[in-house]
Amino acid sequence: MLTTCRLILRPWEDKDRSRMATIYGDPYVRRFYPKVLTAEEANVEIEVAIERARTNGFDFQAAELKGSGELIGMIGLGLLPQARQAANPGQPRVEIGWVLAKEHWGKGLASEGARAWLDYAWSIGLPEVSAFTAKENEPSQKVMQRIGMIYDPVSDYENPQFGEGHWLRSHVVYRKRNPMRR
Repeated sequence: MLTTCRLILRPWEDKDRSRMATIYGDPYVRRFYPKVLTAEEANVEIEVAIERARTNGFDFQAAELKGSGELIGMIGLGLLPQARQAANPGQPRVEIGWVLAKEHWGKGLASEGARAWLDYAWSIGLPEVSAFTAKENEPSQKVMQRIGMIYDPVSDYENPQFGEGHWLRSHVVYRKRNPMRR
């Protein structure tokens, strides 16, 4: 569990499932993803995150507001899938990401939580972390910039989750190196 001034970043609990299904099911929140998720698909995402955290020691976790205990979404680190690593061997093995309920956008919460996860990444000795999103997703790119990530145009790619010619197919990649490792 990680804490910031306003957030508790913690493992998933059963009470989070319904709220996260609502967030993942919001078409506006998911406008830069291949689709909205059903409640069942949201549960699978949580189960996969729980298993990956058990196996890897970290993964995307619940983001809760301090004081109120309200689940506002997820923030965390995840190992890139093997296929993605194989396709682009120069990429960092770990990504950082977030999905927040839209009523919590514009408050700096994604940046705050992501900074805590980057601090964790450096504390466990990760050499570098990446982030990627659709080229059209300027809000997430702004968060990446605010947390000190650097755009790496050489690593941009076409996301096969989107068909040829789809407006979200082009993806951008940002990176940040561990400042404690020289």
